[in-house]
Amino acid sequence: MRWRRLRRRCRRVIDSLSLPEPFSVQELCARLAEERGRPLHLLPLPTPTVPGTPSGMWLTAEHGDYIFFDEQTSPLHQEHIIVHEIGHVVCDHRSAGDDQRMYRHIDLADPHSIRQALPRLRYSDEQEREAEMIASLILEAIGRVPAPTPMSGFLGGLESAMGLRGPRPAGTSCPRG
Repeated sequence: MRWRRLRRRCRRVIDSLSLPEPFSVQELCARLAEERGRPLHLLPLPTPTVPGTPSGMWLTAEHGDYIFFDEQTSPLHQEHIIVHEIGHVVCDHRSAGDDQRMYRHIDLADPHSIRQALPRLRYSDEQEREAEMIASLILEAIGRVPAPTPMSGFLGGLESAMGLRGPRPAGTSCPRG
């Protein structure tokens, strides 16, 4: 039931957005920047990325926002990472702490202007689940991934119960394959 409430809440957020047609993350970022009155920049993370480092991150600086993404992954995964970070932006999420280590290697003109960082490392808190749901709903709305059906949820539950795969956290998409 909690997953359905999260989905409904995030659906309302998505419905308030004007998704570009044809869809591009660059155009969505341009629209959000205009609506918010702040520049929103898309930048690849420094490479190579290694396990344990974020695949995406939203940085809020004094004079704009930055969404960083892993450029070494598939275009669909890059798009998912970016719209996940956009989920943080549109929900106005806040970082729990100020970990300078997370962005000390990022080349910004003024790294001291950074106000907060939300790295994409885990999905254990409500903000991360909400951002992940926003990403999934945007990708569903633009036709990049199929919407879940009662049968897909039922079959996923059967697979888990039979030990064919581990349980999937609520709100995450099935791997394509």
